[in-house]
Amino acid sequence: MAQTQPDLVTLIVGDEELLVDRAVAAVVAAARQADPNAEVQDLMGGKVESGELTRLTSPSLFGDQTVVVIRSAQDLAKEVIAEVLAYAKAPSDDTVLVLVHPGGVKGKALVDGLKKTGARVTTIAKVTKATERMEFIKTEFKRAGRSISTDAAQALLEAVGNDLRNLSAACNQLMFDTEDKSVGLAAVERYYRGRAEVTGFTVADSAVEGRLAEALEQVRWAMGSGVAPVLLVSALAGGLRGLAKVAGAPRNLRGGQLAAHVGMPPWKVDRVSRQLKGWGPEGLSRAIKAVAYADEQVKGGGADTGYALEHAIQEIVASRTGR
Repeated sequence: MAQTQPDLVTLIVGDEELLVDRAVAAVVAAARQADPNAEVQDLMGGKVESGELTRLTSPSLFGDQTVVVIRSAQDLAKEVIAEVLAYAKAPSDDTVLVLVHPGGVKGKALVDGLKKTGARVTTIAKVTKATERMEFIKTEFKRAGRSISTDAAQALLEAVGNDLRNLSAACNQLMFDTEDKSVGLAAVERYYRGRAEVTGFTVADSAVEGRLAEALEQVRWAMGSGVAPVLLVSALAGGLRGLAKVAGAPRNLRGGQLAAHVGMPPWKVDRVSRQLKGWGPEGLSRAIKAVAYADEQVKGGGADTGYALEHAIQEIVASRTGR
């Protein structure tokens, strides 16, 4: 997704979070390649007020470039959508505007309008098939100048599961732990054999459901079995993201409509809905911040990854009754 010259207005459509984040990062990187001092403004659609885009895109006195990223653009107010479309017809040379839309009906007027203005449109397809996830794994290795055999990629997929963030973290960890340019089945089996049931999803479920003692026991056992801390943090983050998605969905959605809106299979929506009992927005926000801090710690920011994980789990459980 790398690009050498950023378009002044880019629309990214899709709800595959990891790939969408990478698409945004590619635009930001291109802007900073053109201007290393480019300032990034990262906004959520529901919080963008009328007139704010005009203020942010006003020419800088020093000629520095600004990158304005608006996520969840489907939540923009009507008057802000009108402001965005008017701006997109004659964008400033000093600003790179990136809008992220998950697809679907909500906010479709924005999508259609931006397409008419000639904005660059990047569509992120949902990864739904096993063959697509296999290709994703191989691409992760290729991005790093490495390769992985087909049987090794299959074994890794079976051990780690379908979540792209978890798969990406597993690929990075495997590349860190091995030296061969091409990773084979033996390496995957050495690090991941028998770990499908200890990838961290059980730890995450126990934590978000408030079972502190069980979650701590599971995370210690998982780490003792050799599960990479980054995978455990990723699972915790995934569990909390699931709660946030379902909690933020329109209340009138049910069944298949709700599943389609949040991008989860119906059985998972049912489980996450049950897990939401006892959670409030403030508590969820605190828990997400705690996991973000733990993620930084296990990736080199701290000396004791075990402590970082246990502390994050304790914070999650303590935040559960927050309102």
